[in-house]
Amino acid sequence: MEEFQLNPFIPMVLLFLVLLWSITRNSPKSASKRTLPPSPPKLPIIGNLHQLGSSLPHRDLHSLAKKHGSLMLLHFGSVPVLIVSSAECAREIMVTHDTIFANRPGFKAMKKLVYGCRDVLLSPYGEYWRRVRSIVVLQLLSNKRVQSYSTIREEEAACLVNKIRESSCTTPVNLSAMFESFSNDLIGRSAFGGKLSDSENGKKFLDAMADLLELLGIINIGDFIPWLGWVGRVNGVDRRLDDTAKKIDQILESVIQERLHEKGIKDKNREHFLDILLDIYNDVSIDRDCLKAIILDVFVGGTDTISTTMEWTMSEILRHPAVMEKLQHEVRGIPKQKPEITDDDIQKMHYLKAVIKEAMRLHPPLPLLVPRLASKDVQVKGFDISAGTIVMINAWAIGRDLISWVEPEKFMPERFLNSSIDFKGLDFELIPFGGGRRGCPGITLAAAGMELLLADLVRKFDWKLANGVEPKDLDMSESPGMTVHRAVPLLALASPSPAT
Repeated sequence: MEEFQLNPFIPMVLLFLVLLWSITRNSPKSASKRTLPPSPPKLPIIGNLHQLGSSLPHRDLHSLAKKHGSLMLLHFGSVPVLIVSSAECAREIMVTHDTIFANRPGFKAMKKLVYGCRDVLLSPYGEYWRRVRSIVVLQLLSNKRVQSYSTIREEEAACLVNKIRESSCTTPVNLSAMFESFSNDLIGRSAFGGKLSDSENGKKFLDAMADLLELLGIINIGDFIPWLGWVGRVNGVDRRLDDTAKKIDQILESVIQERLHEKGIKDKNREHFLDILLDIYNDVSIDRDCLKAIILDVFVGGTDTISTTMEWTMSEILRHPAVMEKLQHEVRGIPKQKPEITDDDIQKMHYLKAVIKEAMRLHPPLPLLVPRLASKDVQVKGFDISAGTIVMINAWAIGRDLISWVEPEKFMPERFLNSSIDFKGLDFELIPFGGGRRGCPGITLAAAGMELLLADLVRKFDWKLANGVEPKDLDMSESPGMTVHRAVPLLALASPSPAT
C-alpha cells in the first residue's frame, strides 16, 4: 500500500484561513456586515469619475441620485464620496451629525491658494476655526456692521443705475458684466476702502481672483488618485496654482503694508474690513496669513454670490413677464414718490424677497456647496459611513426635490409668500448658503446688496430682452465652475420708468 504524502502547502493554506477567520470574527464590524448607501457600478482605479460626463457635475449627480437615492455612495478614484440630494438627508449631515461632518477635505488647490486653508470657509474644525469665525461674525459680518455699509450699497446701486441711464434705450445692457462690476466695487469698498477697478493693484487683484475661482473649480486628479499626482506638473496646473498664489500674496501684502503706514485718524463709522482686521492683528490675535485668508474669504464669497444670484434672478424675471409686472407694482408702490428706496421700504417688499428666494432655489450660486469630510465612522439614515468620506451636498438637486417642492421646475415666487422657509441655514429645503455650524456667515451682507439693487433696477426701468429674443427663448444654459454663472451674458434693453 502506497504511503499517503501530505502536500506541504496545505497546512499553510489552513493556517491562513484560520487567521483570516479570526481577524474577521474579532473585528468590530466586518465589511460584509456593513450597510453601505446605494452605489452605481464603478470602474477600477477611477471609480465613478467617468459618470461625471458633463462639465456640470451637479446635473450628473442629480441624474444618478434619481436612480440610486438621495443618499448615494460614489468613489472618486480611491476616495469614497457621499452625495446628499434631499433636505432630510442634508439635515442629518448638518444638524444631527454636524460635528462629525464639520471638517473640510484638504484639496491641493485650496491649500495652495488659501494659505493652507487658514480661512473660515476651509480651515479644519477646532479651536482655530472657532476663533477666526468669531472674529468674522462679530467684527465683520454682524447685523450692525452690515448696516454700517448701507451708504456704500446705496452709492454703488446708484452708480449702476446711472450707467444704465447713460446708455441708449436701443443699446443692449450687459447685465452680467454690470452685476460683476457692482459686486466687485461693493465688496472692494467694504473690504479695502476703495474700488479695486480704480487702481493698478486692484485690477491685478481682480485678475488673480478670476484665476483663483477657475483653479478652485478644476478637479485635481491627484486629490483622488494619489499616484497620479504628477499629472498636475505635466499639464501646468501646479505651476498655475503656484503663480496665482504668489500673485495674490504679493498684492495683499502690498495693500496691508500701505494701510499700516497710513497716518491720520480713521472715521470709525466708515471703517472697512481691512482696518478692523489690522486692529485685531496689532493685538496679536491673528497672524499675517490668517489675515490674508480672511480677506480672501470675504471677497470671493461676497462678490461671486451677489453677481451670480443677481444674474440668474434677472434672467428669471425677464423670462416671466407676469413676475416682472407684479414685482414692479410692489417696488414702485411702497416707496411712493420718494426718490430712493430705504431699508425700511425693503423690509415691506415681501414679493421682492420671494423672487430672490425662488431664484436661489433654482440657481444656487454654489450648487454642490463646499464639501465636508467625515472625521469618524458614523451611521446616517441606517447606512454606515466611514471616516475619511467626502460629503457633497447637492443644493441644486435639493431645490428640485419633488418631496419638498410642488412643480419644482417652475419659477413661482408665490410659493414663498405664505411660507416661513428662508435661506439662512435653518430650512434645509433651501440651502444656497449651506447650514449648520459651517454655514456661510455672510448671508446678511449678500442679501442686503441683492435686495437693494434688484429693487432699484425694477423700480427705475422697464425691461425687455435684447435682439428681439422672446422670454420663452432665453438661453438659460450654465457655465461650468465652482460657482455657476450663465454660459452667455444676459443682455437686456432698459427704458426709464415714467413713475421715476
